[in-house]
Amino acid sequence: MAGKTKQVKITVSGTVQMVGFRYFTLRAAKNLGIRGYVRNLPIGKVEIVAEGAQDLLHELIGVIRQGPEAADVRALETDWSFSTEEKCESFDVRA
Repeated sequence: MAGKTKQVKITVSGTVQMVGFRYFTLRAAKNLGIRGYVRNLPIGKVEIVAEGAQDLLHELIGVIRQGPEAADVRALETDWSFSTEEKCESFDVRA
């Protein structure tokens, strides 16, 4: 099912705010042709909702695990869906 559109919600913990993480994620998602959004959560984590082919989503997760140079990614939580709740047209940074 690699070509089927899936959605994954990713919660990233560690030093991921104020280090360029959202724009790092934006560039990576756009390079892979993934739709969705990234935003900071009030609890110091980053939330990513990404839609695309499963193989590309796994590739994005690998990139996110590394993060930008100033980040320290300590944990990733993923929640996969077969059907997408949101139909995003592009990938955006949200407040």
